Amino acid sequence: MISTDKAVNPISVMGATKRVAESFCQALDLYEARRRAPLGQGTRYVTVRFGNVLGSTGSVVPLFARQLAAGGPLTVTDPEVTRFFMTVREAVELVLQASALSPRTDSETRGKIFVLDMGEPVKIVDLAHQMMRLAGLRPGRDIAIEYIGLRPGEKLHEELFHPAEPLMPTENPAIRLAAPRTADYAMLARSIDELEETARSRREERVLQILERLVPEYRRSAPGRGISPHREGEGAIVPPQSR
Repeated sequence: MISTDKAVNPISVMGATKRVAESFCQALDLYEARRRAPLGQGTRYVTVRFGNVLGSTGSVVPLFARQLAAGGPLTVTDPEVTRFFMTVREAVELVLQASALSPRTDSETRGKIFVLDMGEPVKIVDLAHQMMRLAGLRPGRDIAIEYIGLRPGEKLHEELFHPAEPLMPTENPAIRLAAPRTADYAMLARSIDELEETARSRREERVLQILERLVPEYRRSAPGRGISPHREGEGAIVPPQSR
């Protein structure tokens, strides 16, 4: 299963459902080990978690490229917003490494999540400046940056690990194991069935309540919570200056 940093301390439904999916795969992995214990390892259910993949669908890099081609402005949610980034190659290698490491270290990796060591998070505004320079433009002079504010459910800073997730090394120094809490497979499956039924009947408030029960660290994004800390008119737009 492919998961992302949005599953850690989620404030959006997308992040909360990512964490539910992680929990389900963890529970399946442990359940299969118990069910097949006398016969062998059984099926493995492996989860990998990483940050933003450069150049992927929805990535900020293609967006900035389109905005540059159109003459700007480049839109950034907040001057302090940061994200973890990795290349497509790194993402693919993490998935392949997790697949290879899991059977060899079965007892150590059961019910855990593989996480790439992604180094330090990158400021999105710094990325925008770098892309401007690569295009031969001068940030703040030839093209504008417009700060548009965080959307509801969007964080200023993402996290790869929950503070309560003990970290373990693997054979690959660039990959670590997170050990978040696990749930009983049968109980979790029943709750997911309830969640699906409730969603199909469009009972939105009940859906959110079930998500809060399944993901205790999930906190709904309050109205205005996703807004940039700027006051209106303060630093909202950095205009290009005349040459």
